[in-house]
Amino acid sequence: MITDFICLEIDLNYDVARLHDCIEVELQKYGKPLRWAITAVDSDNKKVVLEAVVTKD
Repeated sequence: MITDFICLEIDLNYDVARLHDCIEVELQKYGKPLRWAITAVDSDNKKVVLEAVVTKD
């Protein structure tokens, strides 16, 4: 099992109520998420900065 730390930017061009689902879908591209956190919000450019720890087999 490999553990990776990743940092992503996710667009906020959709309903904020769907943000959690969009984050989960994006993280699945990199592996199984162990934990994640929103570390910054850029409201001018409508982006969220996300840091996560994921595992891969």
